[in-house]
Amino acid sequence: MPMLASPIAESESFVDRRNNGVTGNGPLFERRQFANSYEELSPDAAELARAIDGYKVQHRRRFITFEEMLAVIKSLGYSK
Repeated sequence: MPMLASPIAESESFVDRRNNGVTGNGPLFERRQFANSYEELSPDAAELARAIDGYKVQHRRRFITFEEMLAVIKSLGYSK
């Protein structure tokens, strides 16, 4: 009968690297859907971008749907 592979030694145990060693509630930096800076945006566009980034952080979302974006826009007081 062939020998089965030996169990993994403790020093070779599985290491979850998905968080890159970060512990706690989230990553060290935010990933933005649109840009890394608001400098080139108009004041209204910068307000929208900050609101969307805040929504994504609050809901732990990397990207948002059009429905979620509409909800953020309406939360800023915009109406049709």
